[in-house]
Amino acid sequence: MLEVFEVGPCRDAYQMGLLIGQRFANRIRSRLATDLILQQQLLPFAQTPESHSIIKTLSETNQRKFPRYWDELLGTAEGSGMPVLDIISINFRKEILPFLPKAAMNSSAGGTSEDCSDVLVVSDSMAIAAHNDDANIAIVGHNYLIRGSLSNGLSFTAYTYAGELPSCAFGFNNHGLAFTLNSVPPSEEEIVAAGVGRNFISRDLLEATNIDDASSRIHSAEASVGHGYNLIDIKTRRILNVETASKNRVSVHEIGATPFFHANMYLHLQVQQRQKRAAQLPQQSKDDFLLLLGDSEDAKYPIYMTGSTLYTLCTEVLDLDKQALSVIEGNLKKGEISHVFSISLKESKMLQ
Repeated sequence: MLEVFEVGPCRDAYQMGLLIGQRFANRIRSRLATDLILQQQLLPFAQTPESHSIIKTLSETNQRKFPRYWDELLGTAEGSGMPVLDIISINFRKEILPFLPKAAMNSSAGGTSEDCSDVLVVSDSMAIAAHNDDANIAIVGHNYLIRGSLSNGLSFTAYTYAGELPSCAFGFNNHGLAFTLNSVPPSEEEIVAAGVGRNFISRDLLEATNIDDASSRIHSAEASVGHGYNLIDIKTRRILNVETASKNRVSVHEIGATPFFHANMYLHLQVQQRQKRAAQLPQQSKDDFLLLLGDSEDAKYPIYMTGSTLYTLCTEVLDLDKQALSVIEGNLKKGEISHVFSISLKESKMLQ
């Protein structure tokens, strides 16, 4: 069962990170010890002269723009008893990996791509955002839900990878604003070493007051590498698909009555194959969407993944009309709901 940790209000951001690090110290240590991308790619690269300016610039840029979140990161390192470099490396993995030599990228640690799938629709009869959170298999068993409360009255719930800032997957707050996060493959000319990391942008979205505020935070973030968000506003019954490249280039698509299926992968062929499979499946009801995200009939390009490298960690289903978010561990076809959260505009609470 996915563990939920309620934390805050705290004296400061460092204390919040410290408490999270202490609570999940064993899980963070286990993740770092078994994460081959960290052990075989990121940490060896961190010992080379070429890495020093990259890591230094990333750290300084993100600390300057988001000092509270930087303190939260440092607190997590202290609480878990892990080196700050290790925690920095996993939080900036998307931003550092493009600078690795190609030989290192082709190591036995596997590729750098992560794959998430979304089904989104806003019609007169329903408003649904469903998301498969897929990641490297090293993350399996190394995640948790943080329910954070801040001294200003804001509270958030975030699905969190061990050792990382909440959340590089999905989250919501008591303003009725939710988001899911996807990878968007960067081209070489778009990568900016001095940009802001996606984990810091995502952490900032947990404090957005509405969908326009969230979109503005993405636009002004000066991202280091591309990424995509689905922004979901309970108050206005709106969903925006926002994709950003570095250098503040952003595209926005408003979701309507036509179901929107999105698969993010680094290999274009895989995107085509999974889009093709999705098009073959019914997309008329909420149940249809859940069955689509649980589909694994195409063994080579499954939508629901249980491979040796990429794995579907969980699925989240947000029903805007019911103002409820369900977290499902295991294939949706089996209906194994782990947690259900109410996302009312007055309060956010766990129902299951």
